[in-house]
Formats: sequence, structure tokens, C-alpha cells
Amino acid sequence: MELKNWILLILLGAVWGSAFMFIKISADDFGPILLVNLRLLLAGALFLPFLLQKKYLAYFKSHFSGILILGIFSNAFPFTMFSYASLGATSNMLGILNGTTAFMTMVVAYFWLKESITPKQIFGIILGFLGILVLVNPANGSATIGASGFALVGALSYSFSGVYIQKYQLNANKFVLIGWAMLFGGLFLTPLSFFNLPDQMPDNNAIAALLWLGIVSTGIAYLGYIRLIEQIGAVRTSTVTYLLPVFSIIWGSIFLQEKITWIIFGGFIFVMIGMYFANNKNTKASEK
Repeated sequence: MELKNWILLILLGAVWGSAFMFIKISADDFGPILLVNLRLLLAGALFLPFLLQKKYLAYFKSHFSGILILGIFSNAFPFTMFSYASLGATSNMLGILNGTTAFMTMVVAYFWLKESITPKQIFGIILGFLGILVLVNPANGSATIGASGFALVGALSYSFSGVYIQKYQLNANKFVLIGWAMLFGGLFLTPLSFFNLPDQMPDNNAIAALLWLGIVSTGIAYLGYIRLIEQIGAVRTSTVTYLLPVFSIIWGSIFLQEKITWIIFGGFIFVMIGMYFANNKNTKASEK
């Protein structure tokens, strides 16, 4: 892999890993639903000049059902779950629990796509769920059980949407699909936001965090993600999921002074090793 693609992959991991910190900073001021609503509308606005081109408008009409499904289950719903989770969990916990998406996807694919599972992958699932048990146990003061539940439901939603794309949208134009899905995810939440407005104006830190989440972490980062898929393929690009928990821990520790306890470290190790084994299947063949 070329150096420029390595740099883009690491930058993508750093930006997406920072999202959990900025969710933590802004969710309390905006409220989870309004935060996600504005985040998706900002990101969708970056795609809009391209999406309004005639050729992409035609694509919108022919793929409306897929755009609507992904707008909800890949954007609006999981983003909202993680925003609610941030009210009762540290940002590093959010990043680690987000990492469970990798082996949840494998389980969903097994039942939905009838994909086979190797012994290594089964071992990865076991380690991953052991990591979850370590992280969500009552002794871990870094997250409430409710917050952990919200994050895990959000991760499951990501898994569903990933398998949905593989089953129904594998050959779709990812740029157009992702762009319209972001925009419709935001539009879907707009009516709900009117019933969940904050009591007072969010402070400057929360507004800056929202702008980062919408413009950089969601909008620009997804452009980089699509670029990487075109350059190095979907399999290699998917390894960015290993970087998200790492960077969420780093950013949370530096900027939010979040403690890295032995419970968090132990759960992190189980989840990371579980992710590795869960994805360890015919990598070379899949890349071709």
C-alpha cells in the first residue's frame, strides 16, 4: 500500500476516533436528537452540490428505498444511540464499544447472508463478547449499564446497515448512496428535534464540537473513506475500525482527562483481539 494511502487511513482513524470526544462535549448542550439532526444536515450539505446533478437525481429516484433505510439505520439511529450513550459514558468507552460492530456484523451476516464462520472467527466472537462483559460490568465506573446498552444497540445498527449494503447495494455508487443517506437521516430527525430543543443556547465549545462532527468527522471524512475504497479496496479500508478505539482512548485522555482504568484496558484488549480474529477470513481472496 502506498504511503499516501497509509497516511489517509491513519488520518481517517484519528478523525473518526475523535468523534466520540466531540459527541461527549456537545450532546449535553444540544441534546442527542438535535445534535445528530444538525450533524447529518451539515454533512449532507457538503454532498448536496454534487447530489443535485441530473445524473445523481436519477440515481436517487431508483435507489430511494435503500437511501431511506441507510439514512435511518446507518446514520440517524446509531448516531442518536451513541449520543444518548455519551450522557452516561466516557468517550473512550464509546470508542471501544463501537469496535464491537466488527464481530456483530459477522454474526448478522451469518444469519442473514448464510455466510460460513471459521473457528478463528468464533474465537473472535467469544473474545469480543468477553470484552463487552468486562466493560459493562457494574464495577466499571466509566459507563452506566444503560449507556453501554445504547452504544451496543448503535453498534448493532451499524452492523445491520453494513450487511444490508453487502446484500442489496454492493454495486451501488457509494458516494451518492452515502450522501443522500446522510441528508435523509437528518431530514428524518428534523420533526423530532422540534420536540427536543435545549432550554438554553449551547456554549461555544458545544457549537465548535457540532461543526467538527458535521463538517469534518462526518462530511469530509466520508469523502476520504470513499477515496480509500477506490484506491485500496473495501477490505483494507475496513481496517480503519481497529484505529477508532485507539484514537478514542488517546483523545479522551489528552483533552478530557479521562482515566484509562485496568477495566477499560482489559476490555479494550479483548475487543481488539476479537475484532482481529472476527475479520480473519480469506482477506486476500476478498480483496481481489
